[in-house]
Amino acid sequence: MNVAERTAAAVAEIERLGAGTVSTDPALILKVSSDWSRMSPVLQEKVPPGRYVAHAVVRPTRPEHVPQLLRAAFDHDVPVTPRGAGTGNYGQATPFDGGILLDLRGLDTITVNPGGTITAGAGARLTAIDKVGRAAGLDIWMYPSTKSSTIGGFIGGGSAGTGTIEHRTTADGFVVSALVAPMDGSGTMRRVTGDELTPYIHTYGVTGILVDVEVRTDPARDWVAVYGSFGSYADLVEVHRSLLDLPQLPRLASGDEPALVPTLTAPLDLDPARWSLRVIAEASTAGEVAARMAAGGEHVATLTDYVETDRLSGMSYNHPVWFFQRGNPQQSYFHMETGGTPLWDAPDAVREVYDGPVHVHLDLFAHGPGAMIVAEYQGEEATLAGIPKLEALGVGVHSPHQWYVDRNVELAIETARVNDPKGLLNPGKLVAIPPVDTRVNIGVR
Repeated sequence: MNVAERTAAAVAEIERLGAGTVSTDPALILKVSSDWSRMSPVLQEKVPPGRYVAHAVVRPTRPEHVPQLLRAAFDHDVPVTPRGAGTGNYGQATPFDGGILLDLRGLDTITVNPGGTITAGAGARLTAIDKVGRAAGLDIWMYPSTKSSTIGGFIGGGSAGTGTIEHRTTADGFVVSALVAPMDGSGTMRRVTGDELTPYIHTYGVTGILVDVEVRTDPARDWVAVYGSFGSYADLVEVHRSLLDLPQLPRLASGDEPALVPTLTAPLDLDPARWSLRVIAEASTAGEVAARMAAGGEHVATLTDYVETDRLSGMSYNHPVWFFQRGNPQQSYFHMETGGTPLWDAPDAVREVYDGPVHVHLDLFAHGPGAMIVAEYQGEEATLAGIPKLEALGVGVHSPHQWYVDRNVELAIETARVNDPKGLLNPGKLVAIPPVDTRVNIGVR
């Protein structure tokens, strides 16, 4: 039997068990077999929509459905590729071997626990989790710049976002526990805590399916969105780096040069001739942030509605790259995720790595800056050739142009050997030595 035939047998068993809803609708399959890897011109060439598609989509609606359907897939040797909202950018949810696309969005329960943590089904969106948390007087530690992403996708495929300045990454204590279902034919799941969580964070589901996740919170704070503008990159950097000295660290601090400003989705007019800095600040520090902006440039506005902090978050990390690409369709642009103080101190040397024009979007981490380096696409070879040049400058790099697990690889392989002995979970994403060996993760860790 081929994969299509084995998948048909497996989904018939899943339907008999009532272990989730099954669809073989071609339009749905095409839609959920791709993610936002379209941002990478390299991946556009390698994993365009329609090249790799699943044979069926299964959406569990109760936690116990996951081990049941995994057992059916295991028994029939059917690959299973997990997916949340599809907001990942690296092709991690591409079903290279067909089989079942596991749509986890039906697992969306959210519970505030007595100790202040929040447990959410893998398919719960961060927008919903944050809303429940805020209503209970809690802030989740962090959330991705695409706040509509699911918590399972964020933990399994993301690493940083709004809140990272204070709380670092998803692997730095954010996750308290996770309910994990292995692909070993056992039809079981178990609660994982402590150091055992490591091989399940940022490993794209190759070690087991996250059924739910318990995450840490802080007491809710009053966050506001502060906008500033500057006449030079150096003036912006002076304020950007000073934000780490605030008595309460900001939740986010993003900066863009004039070339990127016109395509940003700000709720107010931004001067396209000036450098833009946007900060999610705790309300008690907003006045100080505004004063620092005014001292070196201009304080444009402070917006106090909490929804404006979400809007500001949506202009961080790789989002300005997408806005710039969308606003300049006549030319193909790529980006490289980077981190390190040379982004502040030696920007000209960083820009010279690629043929111009080269643009910089800045973000802030606990130890220093991160940036999306944006340049015209001249082919995969020229794009990847910049990695060793950036590293020689002391800039950490994470390539968004590949789909391989690139953190804790040896541990992931060891865990998958037990939890996925047939190699059916998200095939093609776990190899001993990723072809693009960039595991620094934009300098966060």
